[in-house]
Amino acid sequence: MPGRNIVGSIHNTKGLELDPRRRRHFDRLLEEVLEELPPLVHELIEKVPLHVEDYPSERVMDELGVRYRQQLCGLYTGVPLTERSIEQSGRLPDVVTIYREGILASAADRSGRINTGRLRREIRITILHELAHHHGLGEAELRELGYG
Repeated sequence: MPGRNIVGSIHNTKGLELDPRRRRHFDRLLEEVLEELPPLVHELIEKVPLHVEDYPSERVMDELGVRYRQQLCGLYTGVPLTERSIEQSGRLPDVVTIYREGILASAADRSGRINTGRLRREIRITILHELAHHHGLGEAELRELGYG
């Protein structure tokens, strides 16, 4: 399967749904990527659940100042470990959400083709990027590490 191209474009139009074939392909690759991650990452995902959605809600986009839904690959929601205190009891659990459309757009070349190897890499980077926010890493630090 590596190197296989799936062709299509990501649309800015909010009413369009992700193609079911592309969603299945993405989810199959996501499962493969998750299986390949080290046990420590699996332990972390047990504590910080991973949610998968086609695209961010309008509320999330407004809060983050995101104009097009495919601009966002993932989102960590919670309080990073480096900022926690006992005064924060009763808070909602931390969650990592990845967005299929954003990751597909990041994996696409200029002609809109998506190489399977590139898509797997983008899925992996997005998951690790968002989990790193849980540990207090910021965008600048993640860019320096190659996960920006």
